[in-house]
Amino acid sequence: MIDVDDLVQRVAVRAAADNEDLPAPVGAARIAEAEARLGFALHPLLARLYREVADGGFGPDYRLLPLLGPGSSVVGEYLARREESVSADHPQWPEGVVPILTWGCAMYAGVDCRGEDGQVLLFEPNPYSGGSWARCWFLDSAGIAAWLETWLAGTGWFDEDACDRDDVAEPQPWDQAASRLSRGASR
Repeated sequence: MIDVDDLVQRVAVRAAADNEDLPAPVGAARIAEAEARLGFALHPLLARLYREVADGGFGPDYRLLPLLGPGSSVVGEYLARREESVSADHPQWPEGVVPILTWGCAMYAGVDCRGEDGQVLLFEPNPYSGGSWARCWFLDSAGIAAWLETWLAGTGWFDEDACDRDDVAEPQPWDQAASRLSRGASR
């Protein structure tokens, strides 16, 4: 079992080492504002990262988005994608999955705030060819803690040297995608 306090501390150390202009962490009021706008609570570990490490600007490759604010943010991206999904015949974005970073090319990493472990999902729209968006959703990690561990260890598929190794776990199709997308269409 992962010691979450230790994990948050190690993430904070790595974040500070990787980015000398790291944004300040957000306070409890900003977390509450974000959750009120989202309509649900952030996954507890995700909330701690924003509260104790920084308001984004750390993590793999393109780094975590800021929680709120002008431009691209966790709350802004989620609300925009959900608004599009609610009125669509084929919803693209499930309820409760907040985008935390962009990989570029319209790809996102998202955290499922409805699950206890906070699964980290990959949204990769390139396979879309009409109809359901379910084939565009992949399980990157069973939980945000494990995902952060792969980043810290340099063992994630997104690591620069991953293609040179045989032991890297590739994201697999998310088996809940179809049901979660159909459930979230009406709200």
